Amino acid sequence: MNKVVSLANYAQRRLSSMFPAFFANGNTKHDHYKDFGYPETLSFTQLYRMYCRNGVAAAGVDKTVLKTWQENPFLLEKERDGSQSGEDDETTLEKEIRQRFDDLRLWARLAEADRMSMVGAYAGVILRVADSKRFDQPVDRASGGLNGLVEVIPAWEGQLQVSQWDTDETSETYGLPKMYQFNESAVDTTIKQPRNLVIHPDRVIIWSKDGTVHGSSALEPGYNSLTDMEKVRGAGGEGFWKNAKSAPVLEVDKEAKIDMMAKAMGVSVEDLADKMNEQVAEYNAGFDQLLMIMGMQAKQLNVTLPSPEHFYAIALQDFAASMNMPVKILVGMQTGERASQEDASEWAQTNMSRRANQTVPNIMSLVNRLERFGILPEKDWFLDWTDLTESSMSEKIDRASKMAETNQKMGTGVVFTDEEIRAVVGYEPLSDADKFANEPTDDETRDALGTKPKDTVE
Repeated sequence: MNKVVSLANYAQRRLSSMFPAFFANGNTKHDHYKDFGYPETLSFTQLYRMYCRNGVAAAGVDKTVLKTWQENPFLLEKERDGSQSGEDDETTLEKEIRQRFDDLRLWARLAEADRMSMVGAYAGVILRVADSKRFDQPVDRASGGLNGLVEVIPAWEGQLQVSQWDTDETSETYGLPKMYQFNESAVDTTIKQPRNLVIHPDRVIIWSKDGTVHGSSALEPGYNSLTDMEKVRGAGGEGFWKNAKSAPVLEVDKEAKIDMMAKAMGVSVEDLADKMNEQVAEYNAGFDQLLMIMGMQAKQLNVTLPSPEHFYAIALQDFAASMNMPVKILVGMQTGERASQEDASEWAQTNMSRRANQTVPNIMSLVNRLERFGILPEKDWFLDWTDLTESSMSEKIDRASKMAETNQKMGTGVVFTDEEIRAVVGYEPLSDADKFANEPTDDETRDALGTKPKDTVE
């Protein structure tokens, strides 16, 4: 009996070493991460590589950022009625801000930081200001007004790391970063003169979901699905390559005389295998090669591949769900079918929510920092941005046309007034002067009717 128990224990130990996920700690439940080859934890390097090398991952990030930043916002001194303000009604200060931000390419730099923050847990916006101090020194006041902001540098999580935390419990910034280390070459190795600096938190805006370095990557929830897509794609490509390569499998007949075969090939028996490898390689290299196989049979080993579309589609749908993005928006349709109006509306609403809860607060953190530095005057600044859910002009005109057709079909009575129809396309109501601009005057009317009195000469 003891021998049976010992044998059973030995067998279990052997199986535990071979299948640790199944027999770990006596738990018969699978560890799916180990079973399916998923990493237990994710580093920035893994997420960054997935973004760089996986087209679906890149599309999920890039399309989200492109939609969020479909148009650049305007920084206004006060909120104004109507849609996005333009250059006609901007104040002198707003014009100066717009021109300076254009010179710095500020909005493009912030959109780049937004993209970086989706790949990593956070991104950094490093501010170069004209205060004649080193990067590791706090900022008191910048000189030159708007020109006090010299450069805006977006940085990946892998480039900008916290080098020192504030551990003083009596400090106002307790638990926050006390210093950052910026290593530009940590991610982008193509820069010829990379910057390596210690930077004070005054000069850094953390761009993330909550404005801290404790965020999470947008790719993390769907990372396993991205891995599955790479498995399906890679296995399909490798299987096709093996079938197309058609390397022969040599089966040695039991009556084959190896020594005679070696003699015929001019090699020793020990070198016969290497010679056969060379011969097969030459055979695969061209269509006119001769394959000499005395006492052997050459067979083709084909790989039978299941249709990969269904396996790929499951992972694709799961990743799209993790990004809150319709599949048709993520990858489009091979048949040329466009995303439905419902998909487009939902996608616009998703990005409006993302803009309101993440992007705008990060921008206003930058605005507040610029106020503190004296680069911007202290005001209740307003960020004016085009509504992503607003209908296109063609949709507005189509709606206005249907309203006008409704009026015609009703015959008597007006369902929609002219002002209501103009409002649909975003136009202001016509003034009385504009309404009657093309109507004839009283004199012109009497002249046309022949009732206008002739001029009399005294």
